[in-house]
Amino acid sequence: MSARPGCSGRPLARLRRDERGSASIEFVLLFPIFMSLFLSSIEMGVVMIRQVMLERALDIAVRELRLGAWPNMTQDLLKQRICARAGIIPNCEDEMLLELRPVRAPDYTLPDPAATCRDRSANIQPVVTFRDGPENELMIVRACVLIDPIIPGSGLGMKMQENTRDGFALVATSAYVNEPGAGGN
Repeated sequence: MSARPGCSGRPLARLRRDERGSASIEFVLLFPIFMSLFLSSIEMGVVMIRQVMLERALDIAVRELRLGAWPNMTQDLLKQRICARAGIIPNCEDEMLLELRPVRAPDYTLPDPAATCRDRSANIQPVVTFRDGPENELMIVRACVLIDPIIPGSGLGMKMQENTRDGFALVATSAYVNEPGAGGN
């Protein structure tokens, strides 16, 4: 049983020349990258739609608030009105914190740029100011809603979870001036 010289190299040489399956290697290498981009774009689209709907709902509610459509405004009533119009935000009323505060004319001190959001891990939620101002007073309204990614394992979904343990914060801000005789104290 002696091997013939040169015979053992033929199967290896034939295997090196065989190009079957080379497209499979490219597919296996590139498929996860394209799927991550595809799923991240879906996630980003949903986040953007939710953000736009929150800002639209806040703007409509603030317009009605400014015009005095709600004489006895409460935080819960404003939250209900915003969430009813936002529509696409899951658990909107439970996940939203609203802030309403006057901006004093002498120094125009604006609130902290970082919005106060709900803390899912705490039983007691952060305290936010909800105070209607007098006539002709500049008012700032800020809504912060926490959302969870719809595809947590995608590239963007993983980054959203990495940023905050509680979810991803959508923040909308609006301002108005209390009309004379319409809604202010």
